[in-house]
Amino acid sequence: MMVNDSKRRAGNTTLTSDAQATEGERLQNILAKRGVASRRHAAELIQTGQVTVNDARVLEPGFRAFPEKDLICINGQPLPKEAEHHRTILFYKPRGYICSADNERGETVCDFMKPHFKERLVPVGRLDKESEGLLLMSNDGELTNIMTHPRYGHTKTYIARVAGHMEDHKIETLRSRLEIDGYVIEPVEVEVLKVGRDHTHKIAFTLSEGRNKQIRKMCSLAHFVVLELVRVRIGPIKVCNMQPGEFRELTDDEVAELKRNK
Repeated sequence: MMVNDSKRRAGNTTLTSDAQATEGERLQNILAKRGVASRRHAAELIQTGQVTVNDARVLEPGFRAFPEKDLICINGQPLPKEAEHHRTILFYKPRGYICSADNERGETVCDFMKPHFKERLVPVGRLDKESEGLLLMSNDGELTNIMTHPRYGHTKTYIARVAGHMEDHKIETLRSRLEIDGYVIEPVEVEVLKVGRDHTHKIAFTLSEGRNKQIRKMCSLAHFVVLELVRVRIGPIKVCNMQPGEFRELTDDEVAELKRNK
């Protein structure tokens, strides 16, 4: 049964919707299309009580609303009537920046982008503070969902400069199904690019998933110390000649290619 208009204007109540309701649009999708957040994050906003429809709190991401006539607010702020222009930036993140919108822990990639773009761009995925390289910044919720969900199959390639004795069994360890933080990772494609006489080497890692600081933890288990870590490829997008701090906007064709596996 669809929630009727009187219930939709119920004031400071909590609204729910019947599972069979088919009218309107899922609230989670409305937020994502407006560029507020990815669908996953939009669901979290709704489930934690931060979203209201006509002054009534909604806790179900699947609640159906009508963006043309319903007043939808996030933490008291009305949802923009029109979808924000989608923009996706390829940023070569320098070391020292945090992939977060929260600047309480240090300077963030969002801080870096604010002077250059009026849109609110957020990092798509993560790259730890001491690592550098390719990072997508976007306000496209659909793209963010595609790029951060493992089932869409976007691999990423990193080049690490490591210190330690180069031995075959260490490389086999890196290629095995290691257990990291209680989770058994998928096998990683590992290629030795350079063996140095000073016991520093370059190794390429291609990941189909990405756990927190996964490459650093893998290297630690293989008794290598990571000296530098650079992400050089995200799906079909490569670093080419970019330098730390440089950025460019993705073309429509590049964005379409990233979304193609949807």
